[in-house]
Amino acid sequence: MTPAAAIDRARALLLAEGFLEIGQGTRGESFYFGLPGAEGQLRVANHARTPKQRMKHPEVVASLVVTGPLSEVALRERLSATLRDFRMRQGVSYQ
Repeated sequence: MTPAAAIDRARALLLAEGFLEIGQGTRGESFYFGLPGAEGQLRVANHARTPKQRMKHPEVVASLVVTGPLSEVALRERLSATLRDFRMRQGVSYQ
Protein backbone atom coordinates (compact mmCIF):
# COMPACT_ATOMS: atom_id res chain seq x y z
CA MET A 1 0.00 0.00 0.00
CA THR A 2 1.08 3.57 -0.58
CA PRO A 3 2.48 5.62 2.32
CA ALA A 4 -0.80 7.58 2.56
CA ALA A 5 -2.85 4.38 2.65
CA ALA A 6 -0.48 2.86 5.23
CA ILE A 7 -0.84 5.94 7.44
CA ASP A 8 -4.63 5.76 7.16
CA ARG A 9 -4.52 2.06 8.03
CA ALA A 10 -2.23 2.72 11.01
CA ARG A 11 -4.65 5.38 12.24
CA ALA A 12 -7.53 2.89 12.07
CA LEU A 13 -5.49 0.22 13.87
CA LEU A 14 -4.55 2.65 16.65
CA LEU A 15 -8.19 3.63 17.14
CA ALA A 16 -9.01 -0.08 17.41
CA GLU A 17 -6.30 -0.38 20.11
CA GLY A 18 -8.10 2.25 22.20
CA PHE A 19 -6.04 5.28 21.21
CA LEU A 20 -7.70 8.62 20.59
CA GLU A 21 -6.56 10.91 17.81
CA ILE A 22 -5.68 14.07 19.71
CA GLY A 23 -4.04 16.24 17.08
CA GLN A 24 -2.81 16.73 13.57
CA GLY A 25 0.20 18.55 12.17
CA THR A 26 -0.39 21.85 10.41
CA ARG A 27 0.29 20.34 6.97
CA GLY A 28 -1.81 17.25 7.61
CA GLU A 29 1.17 14.92 7.37
CA SER A 30 1.42 14.04 11.07
CA PHE A 31 -1.19 12.58 13.38
CA TYR A 32 -0.96 12.39 17.17
CA PHE A 33 -2.59 9.79 19.40
CA GLY A 34 -2.94 9.27 23.11
CA LEU A 35 -4.37 6.66 25.43
CA PRO A 36 -6.93 7.85 27.98
CA GLY A 37 -5.17 8.31 31.31
CA ALA A 38 -1.69 7.74 29.86
CA GLU A 39 1.17 10.19 29.57
CA GLY A 40 2.76 10.92 26.23
CA GLN A 41 1.72 10.79 22.62
CA LEU A 42 2.30 8.45 19.72
CA ARG A 43 2.93 10.06 16.33
CA VAL A 44 2.19 8.66 12.87
CA ALA A 45 3.70 10.59 9.96
CA ASN A 46 5.31 10.49 6.56
CA HIS A 47 8.54 12.09 7.79
CA ALA A 48 10.89 11.90 10.76
CA ARG A 49 11.06 14.67 13.33
CA THR A 50 14.06 16.95 13.45
CA PRO A 51 16.14 17.26 16.62
CA LYS A 52 14.61 20.72 17.13
CA GLN A 53 11.09 19.26 16.91
CA ARG A 54 12.02 16.53 19.40
CA MET A 55 13.27 19.15 21.86
CA LYS A 56 10.18 21.35 21.48
CA HIS A 57 7.71 18.46 21.81
CA PRO A 58 8.96 15.92 24.37
CA GLU A 59 5.37 14.71 24.85
CA VAL A 60 5.79 12.59 21.69
CA VAL A 61 7.36 9.44 23.07
CA ALA A 62 7.10 7.14 20.03
CA SER A 63 6.70 7.58 16.28
CA LEU A 64 5.69 5.44 13.35
CA VAL A 65 7.21 6.96 10.22
CA VAL A 66 6.02 5.70 6.84
CA THR A 67 8.12 6.98 3.94
CA GLY A 68 7.57 4.27 1.36
CA PRO A 69 5.13 1.57 0.31
CA LEU A 70 4.40 -1.15 2.88
CA SER A 71 2.55 -4.42 2.91
CA GLU A 72 -0.13 -5.00 5.54
CA VAL A 73 2.22 -7.40 7.33
CA ALA A 74 5.11 -4.90 7.34
CA LEU A 75 2.84 -2.13 8.59
CA ARG A 76 1.51 -4.29 11.43
CA GLU A 77 5.07 -5.28 12.42
CA ARG A 78 6.23 -1.67 12.50
CA LEU A 79 3.11 -0.55 14.37
CA SER A 80 3.61 -3.35 16.90
CA ALA A 81 7.19 -2.17 17.51
CA THR A 82 5.98 1.44 17.88
CA LEU A 83 3.31 0.38 20.38
CA ARG A 84 5.93 -1.56 22.32
CA ASP A 85 8.15 1.54 22.45
CA PHE A 86 5.22 3.72 23.53
CA ARG A 87 4.22 1.38 26.33
CA MET A 88 7.79 0.75 27.52
CA ARG A 89 8.29 4.48 27.93
CA GLN A 90 5.29 4.41 30.27
CA GLY A 91 6.34 1.32 32.20
CA VAL A 92 3.42 -0.68 30.78
CA SER A 93 4.09 -4.20 29.64
CA TYR A 94 3.17 -5.00 26.02
CA GLN A 95 1.73 -8.36 25.15
